[in-house]
Amino acid sequence: MAYFKGIGQGLNTLWTGMKVTGYYFFHARKEIITMQYPDNRDTLKIPERFRGRVVMLHDQNNEHACNGCTMCEMACPNGSIKIITDKILNPETGKVVRIIDKHIYHFSMCTLCNLCVQACPSNALAMDNSYENSVYDRSELTFVLNQPGSKIRDNVKD
Repeated sequence: MAYFKGIGQGLNTLWTGMKVTGYYFFHARKEIITMQYPDNRDTLKIPERFRGRVVMLHDQNNEHACNGCTMCEMACPNGSIKIITDKILNPETGKVVRIIDKHIYHFSMCTLCNLCVQACPSNALAMDNSYENSVYDRSELTFVLNQPGSKIRDNVKD
């Protein structure tokens, strides 16, 4: 007897759900709520707080604010950032300064938590609003953030 009671309760639940679905199916709304993604790329509004992948900000002179302090690398909870630095002697000041060889970012490991951007004391990193990040080869998700030939801005502190 409990078997047939369970079937009856299941059918009742199904009927309740179908009533809600049927109502929205036959009573058209004034505006369309669902956005059709591939068709609306030109009019798509990305929210301001959306977090895409991490980028290093460069100005028109190909200069960045990253001084190689590795704070972003230490703040990353899963090691998706690796900074390779080199120390050279600055001929003007006579001090040893740190320069960036490579600022490597593994997007495949990133959780988009924004901790690296918050940890950066010179505001050299930001999250962009790219959302089409699908690739067939996982190696395409590794980026070198400092552009070729870029250098640190003059007014950035060590």
